[in-house]
Amino acid sequence: MAFKFPSAEWTEQFINEVNGSEAYASAAKNWEGDISLVIDGGGAIYLDLWHGKCRSGKYIEDPNSEKPAFKISATHDNWVKVLKGKLDPVQGLMTRQMKLEGNLVKIMQNVKAAQELVKCATKVPADV
Repeated sequence: MAFKFPSAEWTEQFINEVNGSEAYASAAKNWEGDISLVIDGGGAIYLDLWHGKCRSGKYIEDPNSEKPAFKISATHDNWVKVLKGKLDPVQGLMTRQMKLEGNLVKIMQNVKAAQELVKCATKVPADV
């Protein structure tokens, strides 16, 4: 069964993948910080990430309703490329296909954690 992306249902499945991933837990063991994945014109996925786990998360209609340490914004089409494994978010940031609000140095120091987070997202069946 595919879940509408973005949606509360898709976000719930994504959080389950994150919390079930040993690879993410290992790669993100030192990560502290919440993040919003903003879909331009389509809401955001908010995740409270802490030492390899997602303590909480939700789909939010208004991306400005939360004030995370990190915000990554992109068009719906570019997020779909990420979900299909056709766009690496770090590469997307470097090529300005995605926009970061937050500490780029911290992201670059945790590239493996970011990659594992994306792998979790790609495992969730998405109706895009």
